[in-house]
Amino acid sequence: MRGTRIEIRPGALRHNARRARTLADGGEVFAMIKADGYGHGLTLAADALAGEVDGFGVAVLEEARALREHGISEPILVAEGFFDRAELEQARALSLEMVVHSPWQVALLRDNPGPLRLWLKLNTGMNRLGLRPDSALQAAEQLAAAGMNPVGVMSHFACADEADDGRTDTQMALAAEVANSLGVPLSAANSAALIRYPHTRAQRVRPGIMLYGSSPFDWQSAAQLNLAVSHRFSARLIAINEIQPGDTVGYGATWTAARPGRIGVVAAGYGDGYPRHAPSGTPAAVNGQPTVLVGRVSMDMLTIDLHGIEADIGDEVELWGDLVDVDQVARTCGTISYELFCQITGRPERTIA
Repeated sequence: MRGTRIEIRPGALRHNARRARTLADGGEVFAMIKADGYGHGLTLAADALAGEVDGFGVAVLEEARALREHGISEPILVAEGFFDRAELEQARALSLEMVVHSPWQVALLRDNPGPLRLWLKLNTGMNRLGLRPDSALQAAEQLAAAGMNPVGVMSHFACADEADDGRTDTQMALAAEVANSLGVPLSAANSAALIRYPHTRAQRVRPGIMLYGSSPFDWQSAAQLNLAVSHRFSARLIAINEIQPGDTVGYGATWTAARPGRIGVVAAGYGDGYPRHAPSGTPAAVNGQPTVLVGRVSMDMLTIDLHGIEADIGDEVELWGDLVDVDQVARTCGTISYELFCQITGRPERTIA
């Protein structure tokens, strides 16, 4: 077998959920498992986390329906809400919690009243989805008049993971003011805020990336945050080439050897979901020994520096996981671990540890 593998660890998901539970300090914990459980598997993540959290968060109704069909009975929050009347009726049939973020959704609800747990989404400065505070208060009045009182208010922080964050306190104050005016619970804290800002935890938190063993911060590792690795990407050496000074490696001849050495060819590439834009110097490990990528990533393979490393054909190369921090790989590639997790294709073998 080719030996390119993604290892998923449900026990690590549970460990990280318990960490979130401790930080929530009595508040509800809704685990975000959208985008196929951040690449871990939607139903696998739900099964692993059931019993550790109070409910689940997804992006769209299709994800929520898949969870219900799988047998998940816990509360499910749909972050983008409904898109039309048919989805509104499905949400009621599936007993979902729906986010209301736009005036057209309010209008659709008023035209189609009925029981449904609704969370008003506030735009407190991110300028993505959400109603401005004054509009949210007006929407709450309109919904209440139609017999549909919102059960909560939610917002989303723009910069809670930034070292020079100067926005979170302002956003929190706006959201808390609306929630207090309506006398309903507030949900605002994502992973970064849950860890960093105790005053944002409120009545419900929505951890995402921390559940998957990744740090939301550039200046703290997942290990420093007591988060367990839940996603390990590995492959095998399929060739070893001797090189001399001046030899180049890969498409575009982007890397040139400065000394004699050996290059290992690894059976993983962007066809497996490894980022094509990973530059030379991206960390990896072979047989537990740290090394780096050299040359450009191809569709089916990539190349690593074996100078000073004992390695043979068939040996395992960790691309991220226990020894190679996925967040460091992401930073080297100019992206975030969320993208690395979510872009893995169906080609690598998936195993459950």
